Amino acid sequence: MAADEITETSQTVAAGQLRAFIERVERLEEEKKTIADDIKEVFAEMKGTGFDTKAVRAIIRLRKQDQAERQEAEAILDLYKAALGME
Repeated sequence: MAADEITETSQTVAAGQLRAFIERVERLEEEKKTIADDIKEVFAEMKGTGFDTKAVRAIIRLRKQDQAERQEAEAILDLYKAALGME
């Protein structure tokens, strides 16, 4: 096999790998869009039944944090509110 053939073959393989990666990302992006649309529908349903979606989003954000993170964030918030005379 000549050097030119090896280079051409490796470029073909690299191009094939690149195409496969790009197609995987495109499929995942489509799935992400579908999931985002599903989440929007759930929030619309929640709102339609009278739930405050802003509060629900805040609860979801808090549930992602562990207890120590949550306590630290709440302590800082309380400190800032006190500094501004909001308590």
